[in-house]
Amino acid sequence: MLRAALLALALGTAVLAADRTTSDLQPDLHRLLVGDLKFSAGEIADLERGKVVRHTLPVAAVREVAAVGGVRIQASKERFAAAYRDIVRFKRSSSVLEIGRFSNPPELSDLDRLTITPDDFDLRGCHVGDCEIRLPADEIRRVEKEIDWKRPDADARAAALFKQMLFDNVRAYTAGGPGRIRQYDDDTPPIMPDDDLHALLKSSPYIGTAFPGLPAHLSSYPAEPLHGAEDFLYWSKEKFGFAPFISVTHVTLAPEGPHQYVATTRDVYSSRYIDASLALVIASDSVADRQAFYLFYVNRSRASALRGAFSRIRRSIVERRVRGSLEENLRAVKQRLEQSGN
Repeated sequence: MLRAALLALALGTAVLAADRTTSDLQPDLHRLLVGDLKFSAGEIADLERGKVVRHTLPVAAVREVAAVGGVRIQASKERFAAAYRDIVRFKRSSSVLEIGRFSNPPELSDLDRLTITPDDFDLRGCHVGDCEIRLPADEIRRVEKEIDWKRPDADARAAALFKQMLFDNVRAYTAGGPGRIRQYDDDTPPIMPDDDLHALLKSSPYIGTAFPGLPAHLSSYPAEPLHGAEDFLYWSKEKFGFAPFISVTHVTLAPEGPHQYVATTRDVYSSRYIDASLALVIASDSVADRQAFYLFYVNRSRASALRGAFSRIRRSIVERRVRGSLEENLRAVKQRLEQSGN
């Protein structure tokens, strides 16, 4: 019986080794998926058969949600990287109402195409601890001081002031100087987006595994440049929930060896909903077919709405929506890239 058990164990080990050597996934990626990203053997098999696979990940805080998804695409990863650089076209969808990429260095005119109406948010009655959008206390007081709501052009002036504040934040972020928005005082308690980002980085060791040095680059940008990486920022107005939100996102795109591109996105500012957000994108060559690659997207975010009463119900709704939108987006990218090559 002992011999039979040992033989069965040896055969099982041999089968697993054979599976690893015959996998269509690059070896380092396979280890990352099975280890940090919790892909099962069945999900790996589904990926290699061309299916979209997605699941949630363990979280470190009650207001955190995390999910990962992947798909095999019959196109080159270089085609994906080129499409991703054109972020305005790449992210275009029914939920992205407006989008634009910032210049390097940023210019105020980069925000010309961003429209802001009272339907997006209304700053009338905006006070510290009670405001429709997320701003620090100093900027909320600035709105109270500079906007005379009795004037007929008050809404236009408020929109222009918000764009100026958004631009000042982006300019300070890219230059590494003072003036960054580091606290949201629209509600109580205040939200500290930088603290939340560092917590997300701590919960995301797979980022450093995918590209060593990338976590330090993100946490101290622009103090620690990453060799070979491309950095750019874009703004967007998106519809998620009852009202649109305006955000600024920092993208880092870098080749990691001959077989893989790695990209990250981090939330620089969000006018609603999101306290902090951090995503990893991996585009990795198929082993068997150099004209195919695997695309993976991992997102970890924090939102204050996920805590408090009914948090379990809200979490269930958010996770279901996250998984659904993740699958939808992966299918859309797959279809777009495969069709563009025909």
